[in-house]
Amino acid sequence: MTENKIKYPFLDLGRVNEPFLPAIRRAVERVLADGRYIGGNEVEAFERELAAFTGTRHAVGTSNGLDAIRLILRAYMEMGRLKAGDEVIVPSNTFIASVLPVTDCGLTPRFAEPDPSTHNLDPEAVEAAIGPRTRAVITVHLYGRISYSERLAETAKKHGLLLIEDSAQAIGAISAVAGPGGSRRAGALGDAAAFSFYPTKNTGALGDAGAVTTDDDELARTVRMLRNYGSERSYHHEMSGLNCRLDSIQAAILREKLPMTDAENAARRATAAVYGSEIRNSHVILPADTGSDCVWHQYVVRVADRDGFRRFLLDRGVETSVHYPVPPHRQPCYKDYAGLALPVADRLASEVVSLPIAPRCTGTDDAREIAEIINSYRPQ
Repeated sequence: MTENKIKYPFLDLGRVNEPFLPAIRRAVERVLADGRYIGGNEVEAFERELAAFTGTRHAVGTSNGLDAIRLILRAYMEMGRLKAGDEVIVPSNTFIASVLPVTDCGLTPRFAEPDPSTHNLDPEAVEAAIGPRTRAVITVHLYGRISYSERLAETAKKHGLLLIEDSAQAIGAISAVAGPGGSRRAGALGDAAAFSFYPTKNTGALGDAGAVTTDDDELARTVRMLRNYGSERSYHHEMSGLNCRLDSIQAAILREKLPMTDAENAARRATAAVYGSEIRNSHVILPADTGSDCVWHQYVVRVADRDGFRRFLLDRGVETSVHYPVPPHRQPCYKDYAGLALPVADRLASEVVSLPIAPRCTGTDDAREIAEIINSYRPQ
C-alpha cells in the first residue's frame, strides 16, 4: 500500500499543530526578543502554569520525560530515600523509558503484571512483588488511562513505598479516586510525577520536553539543582548533577498549548466513544471506557492475528501502530530478565493494535467509517 492510498493516517503532526501555528510563531518571537534560550521567563512561567493545571505545589521543567523520571529517582537518592540496589516496582507492560531511568540510577526494576482489561498495573501484582528491598513503585498511566487506585495508594503507604507517577501519556486525565480536596489530575496523585511533552503527546512540544510535578518542597529543590549540574548558583555545585534543562522555546510553545489540553482531550474522548459504541466484532477486544480518568493518548484494541488485522486495515486505507510490540523484559538490553514469567505482558505485546485517534487526523465521522471497516474483518 503506497502512502497516497492511506485515507486514515495514524498521525499527522502537521494537522495536529495547524491551529496552533500563529500562537507558536508568537511564542518563538517572544523568546527571540527575550534573549534567554535556556531557562528564563518562559520556563518559569510554564512551570507556574503547569503546577496550577495539575494542582501541585511545584512543576520543574526538564529536557524530556525519561530525564524527568531519572531526576526524581536521583533526587530521592540525594535525599536518602533511595540507595543503589534498592528495588523499584515497574509495570511489565510499558514503554522502556519507564524502566531505563531505574537501571541508570543503579536501582533494580521489579516487574509487576498489568490488569489485562486496563493494561495498567494490577494492584494485587504490586502487592505480590514487594520484597525486603522494595522502596518505590512507578505507576504508568498507559495510553492516557489513570493507573491509580485506593488499593495501590494503601499498599504503598502500608509498606512505606514512594509512589511515582509516569504521567507521560496522561496530561489532563482526572482520577476517579478523589483526594481530600476532591478530584485530582494525573501528576498530583503520588509523591512525584514525570511528564513528557514529546511532539506526539496529547500536549506536545516541537521537540523534546518534560517536567516533574510534586508537592514536596525538598524534592522540587533537589530536582531543580540536579537538572542544572547540581547547582543553585553559577559555578557552585552541591551535588553531582546532570544537564536536563527545558529550553525556552519549547516552554513558550507549551504555554500556548497547555490551555487547550482539556479541549484536545475532549476531542479524543469523542472519537473513542464512537469506536466504543460502533465497533462490534467478536474478534476485536475493545479497551475499557472508564470516563474522565482516560484521555486516550492511544486507542488500543486487541486482536489475536494482529499482523493479519493490520494488513486488512491498511489495504482499506487505515494506518495503525503498535504500542508496544516488545515488553521491556524481552529487550536485548534487559536480557537478564528474559527468563521472567510475565505472561500477561507477553500476551498483550502480541495482540495490541493502536487505532487512529489524534485530533484533526481522526474525527468522529472518520471513526465511524473505520469502525465499519473493522466490523467487516474476519481472521483468515
